[in-house]
Amino acid sequence: MKFPKIYPIKEIAAIIGCEFVGDENFPVHGMNEIHVVEPGDIVFVDHPKYYDKALQSAATIVLINKEVECPEDKALLVSDDPFRDFNKLTKHFMPFKAANATVSETVQIGEGTIIQPNAFVGHNVKIGKNCLIHPNVIIYDNTVIGDNVIIHAGTVLGADAFYYKKRPEGFDQLLSGGRVVIKDNVGLGALCTIDKGVTGDTTIGEGTKIDNQVHIGHDTVIGKKCLIAAQTGIAGCVVIEDEVTIWGQVGTTSGITIGSKAVLFAQSGISKSLEGGKVYFGTPAEESREKLKQMAYVKRIPEIIEKLK
Repeated sequence: MKFPKIYPIKEIAAIIGCEFVGDENFPVHGMNEIHVVEPGDIVFVDHPKYYDKALQSAATIVLINKEVECPEDKALLVSDDPFRDFNKLTKHFMPFKAANATVSETVQIGEGTIIQPNAFVGHNVKIGKNCLIHPNVIIYDNTVIGDNVIIHAGTVLGADAFYYKKRPEGFDQLLSGGRVVIKDNVGLGALCTIDKGVTGDTTIGEGTKIDNQVHIGHDTVIGKKCLIAAQTGIAGCVVIEDEVTIWGQVGTTSGITIGSKAVLFAQSGISKSLEGGKVYFGTPAEESREKLKQMAYVKRIPEIIEKLK
């Protein structure tokens, strides 16, 4: 998430009420999660296990809960609770704005696009040409939709990320300030849910077709011309490359990559990154031929035991 202008670090520190290390005019361009940070971004870290990763990342400002040596050409924001203060920055730069109409007056709608009754379209949404938005679709603020997109009834674009920190009193939500971006010629079935990014974009690539009741987590990027069948659940921060086929009820863990032209058979559980151009099956998923051989061997166990008697 980029800020509307470049701020000196002293102003950012004043917003969240913390100390800083570095030149008071050190430039701050925005804030992001560690997997998408760029120079000028703030990244937060609140666990010693990840200090080095954050300090060595592309981010040039680190919001951290310990006084450490500041790397060259970087600055620190020293906070007793980086998670809380990251949320403060999201609230400051991306505050919630209540709707005052079913279709906001700030929406940009392309020529030939049809929005059916009872659809809700939030603030600053952009919808391209010749789209069809069916009834009861919910499109949260700042969503971007390309040309020739079809979205079926009940689908929700832009709900918050499922991202929580456990506290003694319960779970504290990391606020979402990102977007959903739908490219040209995408088809979304009924009752799909696509969560917005925490600070970046959840993206559905050009020409991808998604069946009914599919969930896609925050900051996931799906490539071009993918096919995703019903009841699939894709976790946050997943990268699915071009022309991947995912059959029904597949589930993935977060932070993995599925290579181009991979095929995932139904009800597979994906626990790690997979190479492209191969067919996978099972939980945990393996190449389908090997997995099917294993299943055949298992079926022969009673026969083998009988022969050994």
